[in-house]
Amino acid sequence: MTDNIIKNGRKSLEEHLLGYKENLSQVRAGRANPSLVENIKFDYYGVETPIRNAATITVPEARLLVIQPWDASQLKEIERAVQASDLGITPSNDGKVIRLPFPELNEETRNNLAKEVKQKGEQSKVGVRNQRRDMIDLVKKAEKNKEISEDERRALEEDIQKLVDEFIKKIDQVTQEKEKELKTV
Repeated sequence: MTDNIIKNGRKSLEEHLLGYKENLSQVRAGRANPSLVENIKFDYYGVETPIRNAATITVPEARLLVIQPWDASQLKEIERAVQASDLGITPSNDGKVIRLPFPELNEETRNNLAKEVKQKGEQSKVGVRNQRRDMIDLVKKAEKNKEISEDERRALEEDIQKLVDEFIKKIDQVTQEKEKELKTV
């Protein structure tokens, strides 16, 4: 049972880290990246559909994103959804594809994005700490139910802390890489 706490905790923390990385990939870094628009939803015959499920998203140049809907009649809907999103980029529609030109980031925008990335990193670390609390609660409950001894509880709590420290370090690395990417663009 106690092995399951660590194993399930590791799996949960890995999913959390993956979600954090995906969340960061949606922060605009001055380069065109399909992940910036693929989750934007638009009205596809009455159903809210992510763009990635109805169009091909390509990056022909470093600062240009091209969205080509599989159903040309949905061009206007996709364009409207991109405009309504918080990307801050005006799409151009030529009747066949939507082009999203990404402007060069100025220093102020870079600094604001770096602050946003740092904030997301802190939020992610709070999530990891919450998972630590939940795992420790399970260990204490196992001790209370006489499934483990006090020494086993202490050892498990140390293992949990090591696991949490490992994932906080990974979150810090991912955050630093994203900040570096923002400063070099």
